[in-house]
Formats: sequence, structure tokens, C-alpha cells
Amino acid sequence: MEKNLTYIALFAALIAVLGLIPGVTLGTGIPINAQSLGIMLCGTILGGKRGAQAVVLFLALVAMGLPLLYGGRGGLGVFTTPWAGFLFGFPIAAYVTGRIVEHWDGTSFLLGAVLAAVAGALSLYLIALVYFIFVTQTPAFEAMGIIVAPFIPGDLLKAVVAGFITHAIYKARPDALLSRA
Repeated sequence: MEKNLTYIALFAALIAVLGLIPGVTLGTGIPINAQSLGIMLCGTILGGKRGAQAVVLFLALVAMGLPLLYGGRGGLGVFTTPWAGFLFGFPIAAYVTGRIVEHWDGTSFLLGAVLAAVAGALSLYLIALVYFIFVTQTPAFEAMGIIVAPFIPGDLLKAVVAGFITHAIYKARPDALLSRA
């Protein structure tokens, strides 16, 4: 139990630290940053339940006003923007990613970790998209161009990075990978 709490706290901190890495802002004003890599790693390394708990802890700290989101944002106000669907989807994305890794029996663990991270990103897009459409009344096709399309290249790259990191841990210290315990 104590080990789980430590990992959950460490991964909540990892998400915050990844938000400090400078991102790339697209022409649309949408920042692509490393913070969602932390969400992917929560799932691939901690597993579904613990990964989601780490993300919920991170979001609770953000809600309390700590400026942990990319760009130094925090507080309850960030949960009221049209983009808040991403925040609401973070724990679900970590959970989906983790559950896939937990049950992966394929021949390539690396492929499984990458596919799990991609599936987590897709679940995140779905939640963010539905929330954005509901809040802004934007037509679905147009909303997809705003909420999904700009993030695909960055998230595919982050999924590959998460897969390689997870695979390296799996090879070096399989017991440290709680998603496979």
C-alpha cells in the first residue's frame, strides 16, 4: 500500500514537471507540450487504477490553485474553459492506457505499450471533443479540427516515447512496472 502511494505521488509530480518543459505553440494558438506524456506514462507504468489515481491527485492539486498545468495555470477556473474536457479526460486516458498494458499478451511489449498510449490518447480526444462541442455548440466536424487534428502528430510521438520508456523499464526492472505486476 505504501509503495503504491509513493508511486502515485511520484507520477503526479512527474506530470507537473513535464508541464515545465517548453512546448510548441501551433498557429492556432494550441500548445503542444510534454504534460500528456506524463498521463501516458502513468498508465503504462502504474497500470489503470494507480495511473488514474496519480492523475486525479495531480488534478486535485491544480484545483487547489497550484500552477501545475503547462504555462503555469491552476485553480478552479481552468476547469471551466472549453478546453477543460482534456482535464476531465486525463484520468480516463491513464486508466484506458493502463488497462491495455495490464492485459497485453501480444508478442511485442513495446508495440503493446505504444498502442495502449495511442488508445489512451483517443479516449482523451473523445472526452475533450464531446465536452468542447457541448460547451461551445461548435459543429462536430469543425470541433474535430480544433480539438483532435492539431494534437495527433505530437501525441503519436509521445506515445512512441512512452512505449520506449515503458519497454526499457520492463527489460531492465520488470518488477518496477506495476502495470505488469
